[in-house]
Amino acid sequence: MPRPGKKAEPIQARAQATRELLLETTADLLGEIGVERLSSNLICARAGLTPPAFYRYFKDKYAALAELGEGLMEAQNAAMAPLLAAGAASEADVKALILETIAVTKAFPGGPWVLRVLRAVPALQHIRLQSHQRVAEAITAAAMPARPSRAARARVALQARLLVDMGYAAIELAFDAPELDKGALAGAAARGLSGLMSELMRA
Repeated sequence: MPRPGKKAEPIQARAQATRELLLETTADLLGEIGVERLSSNLICARAGLTPPAFYRYFKDKYAALAELGEGLMEAQNAAMAPLLAAGAASEADVKALILETIAVTKAFPGGPWVLRVLRAVPALQHIRLQSHQRVAEAITAAAMPARPSRAARARVALQARLLVDMGYAAIELAFDAPELDKGALAGAAARGLSGLMSELMRA
């Protein structure tokens, strides 16, 4: 089921291609002109489409940005899955995860700019926050078999959410301060995060 206000995704290949073109164009323009100047008319002009084509799939520019944001969060979070499945997190594992997530973000259409928009635009912040909460809940679920009490669960949930937000802060810093060495940044973050994550995942 689509979220409230979200239009149903197209089924036909041609319609899907049009929708993807609009999303890719939105991402390109976002990086070029920023979210304030971005508009549905500019997106259509760049894509070579008419405004009705845009509104067939998106309510406004924020709906298109929301689609990009959700896609980016899904791509980032997918990198976490193998680490959760392994049930362990060495410093090297965490460093590799941070670097992989940076690479995933860089490769995603408009990724660094979409990341900034999810943090800066109030109408889109819930996408980022809800995504972080889902990852924290997955970490909590993986850690809970050894900690069945309600008080323990609340403590683990808090630690998991802190772990997730600290990790993503390092990823965002890689794009906010591109002059920083990515390997050094990931290594420094991993030293602080790996101990907490190992404690949470330890049986």
